[in-house]
Amino acid sequence: MPVHFPLKLVGRRMLAPTVAHLNFVRDDGEPLDYIPGQFLQVHFHYADGTATKRSYSLATRHDHALGPGESVEIAVSYVAGGAATALFEELPLGGRIDASGPYGRFCLMPADANRRYLLIGTGTGVTPYRAMLPQLAAQIAGRGIEVVLLFGARTPEELLYGDDFRDFANRHPNFRFVPCFSRELPADDSPHAHADVRKGYVQDQLAEFAPQADTDIAYLCGNPNMVDVCFEALKAHGLPVPHIRREKYISSK
Repeated sequence: MPVHFPLKLVGRRMLAPTVAHLNFVRDDGEPLDYIPGQFLQVHFHYADGTATKRSYSLATRHDHALGPGESVEIAVSYVAGGAATALFEELPLGGRIDASGPYGRFCLMPADANRRYLLIGTGTGVTPYRAMLPQLAAQIAGRGIEVVLLFGARTPEELLYGDDFRDFANRHPNFRFVPCFSRELPADDSPHAHADVRKGYVQDQLAEFAPQADTDIAYLCGNPNMVDVCFEALKAHGLPVPHIRREKYISSK
């Protein structure tokens, strides 16, 4: 049986019109030992009393166990009529939820000897990459790796954590941030407008970055169709399956 623990809401801000960034603290005085890329499960009940749960990747940018009082951060997509959406929208500051975890293996591996990471994500699927930034900084400094983040959004206002990734890219020349907009490009005077902006879906931009079997490890997170298309494309470029790490995000009500 997984160990459950209470989380107390201490902060909320909107990342996009339908996506909230929520800050919690673990409310039982215990640390939360996690690896960037892992997720928590939130447990609650439908109106009829049926138990259910939802999974949320940790967005917290730390490479150590979270001690008492340290922020536990997640991004939540609001879905019209959704039970989880109602739970989070109605949760006041200081309110508590029941969580368990962390779970998952969508993490950077200590034994990796690659020269480049290709990080590909859409929507809230970019959340684990935000959590990985301290580890990526250490690997850039220690191993001299290169990192390309291809991030797909429909419009500039839906570019989650764009400021964080741009700031990281400005401080780490080996990190390349490539926002891909499927519906609307940013205005010329927008902070989202820079040389690496692309029009279209992330899967359509992948070939430009010439994936190489002998140098690259790829991570795919987000829309299931994107994950499947990129998985097949990366295999066609010769990447072995163990070097293509996947996590699919499906919006649940």
